[in-house]
Amino acid sequence: MTLPTPGFSFRADAIDGSARCGVFTTPRATIETPAFMPVGTQATVKALTPEEVASTGARIILANTYHLWLRPGTELVARQGGVVSFMKWPHALLTDSGGYQVFSLAKHRTIDDDGITFRSHLDGTEHRLTPEEAMRMQALLGSDVAMVLDECPPGGAPRAVVEQAIARTTAWAKRSLQAPAAEGQARFGIVQGGTERDLRLSHLQTIAALEVDGVALGGFSVGEPPSEMYDVLGDVGPAMPADRPRYLMGVGTPSDLLRAVATGIDLFDCVLPTRNARNGQALTWGGRVNLRQARHHDDESPLDSRCDCSVCTTYSRSYLRHLFKADEMLGPRLLSLHNLHFYGALMRKARKMIRNGKLAPWMDATLTQMQELDEIGGFQG
Repeated sequence: MTLPTPGFSFRADAIDGSARCGVFTTPRATIETPAFMPVGTQATVKALTPEEVASTGARIILANTYHLWLRPGTELVARQGGVVSFMKWPHALLTDSGGYQVFSLAKHRTIDDDGITFRSHLDGTEHRLTPEEAMRMQALLGSDVAMVLDECPPGGAPRAVVEQAIARTTAWAKRSLQAPAAEGQARFGIVQGGTERDLRLSHLQTIAALEVDGVALGGFSVGEPPSEMYDVLGDVGPAMPADRPRYLMGVGTPSDLLRAVATGIDLFDCVLPTRNARNGQALTWGGRVNLRQARHHDDESPLDSRCDCSVCTTYSRSYLRHLFKADEMLGPRLLSLHNLHFYGALMRKARKMIRNGKLAPWMDATLTQMQELDEIGGFQG
């Protein structure tokens, strides 16, 4: 289907239960879905070059409007051709609006119906973010997909707080869409509602009725138990518009991704694979591996024998552990490359299983193996 913004389209090629695989096309890239988007918050996926990120199969990454607004400034990025030119990323880009920082930087902001006032976590200066300003800055950043401004309440927030966030998010979505549109830039709406199933479904109808190119679920993985997120996704995912990309924001672990794929989600992003890599934690088909553990001191086996990335086919666990114990920067680089390669492979395998009508048994077996062999007893978000 051709989406409202020229140059963008989405089609679902195969369905397996509620899961689906398809193709999301932007002017810069063709993205097979379901897909994981590596996070390049400050116009860089930490520790990796754009070429290395692309080698993992990624064809779209995420950058953060709030952080680039403070440093180096959206106008500077615009003068250098936008984020993709600035960082030399040759594929598609999605920018968050700054709404997540309502949650993550709660101590540094005040919020009202018109917008958000942030006190910079860098130098204490005051900055005002409104729906119109969020869209103006994303136009300067030149992303393929811009997110409307939303309010993200914390997990477990009282129902009244969630309802207020929904009302603001709806009003801000309408104002965002009324702002001048950047040529060649799609716009996604965001659904809030915490883990209140009825509020999620109601707000989904409201946002899906707007002239948006895709629909995202925000406000998950912000402190609520994963089981509650899974329960709500089971109803909300399949109810999302079938003719547009479905995006689950800021989630998550391999288990999160597979369970959400089963509900029909197409796009994901999360800092977890690169952040865990910097802490010496590898994500593998057998669960999480903590390379700081002494058991890997003289282990000559590969990190993951089922992985064909250059890290697993070249280096031993012993050597990788040595890099982290010696505080060598190559360690985080190699583990970041592996973890993103693993996430790419996980999504490729999920797409294959959907096309073959075998997602559910494969997913169950994969999650069981990861849980049984995980060295620490579960992935950490």
